[in-house]
Amino acid sequence: MEKLQWSSFTKKIYIHTSIENLYNLWATSKGITSWFLKNAEYRSPKGQVRKPGELIQKGDTYTWEWHNWDEKEEGEITEANGKDYIELTFGGCKVSVKLEKKNNVTMVTLIQFEIPEDDDSKLKLHYGCSNGWTFWLANLKAFIEHRVLLNETEIDLRAHELAGYQFVNM
Repeated sequence: MEKLQWSSFTKKIYIHTSIENLYNLWATSKGITSWFLKNAEYRSPKGQVRKPGELIQKGDTYTWEWHNWDEKEEGEITEANGKDYIELTFGGCKVSVKLEKKNNVTMVTLIQFEIPEDDDSKLKLHYGCSNGWTFWLANLKAFIEHRVLLNETEIDLRAHELAGYQFVNM
């Protein structure tokens, strides 16, 4: 059995859809804002903003904004093969998303890795992101299979100091 560690975590979920559909939901600003983000902007290495349905490419940079979160995340796409694998910098570490056909469904495997092992990173990047990705992968499944979103977009949760640690649908 693999040992749990602070420097990485893995989340997996089966979703009843095609790899191509899932890849587009992860790899375009139109797709990722349909289930995950309030806004996503991708720029080519030359600084050109990618169109909403245009696939991200290795070397692109991104700016992400969430509902109910004032912070923006900026990073770089370090891998994007156009079909089933994406890797990006995220919060001082990296995140990879791999899509695999398993029987008649697609398995999404998300790994957050190269997490620093100081106490702040253990809390925010390991504990916080691990909980966050668990919700967002379930939200993606609900969106694809049942056409519902579970995240809160109407009630402003930002006034709650611990909202990111207490609300499960942030």
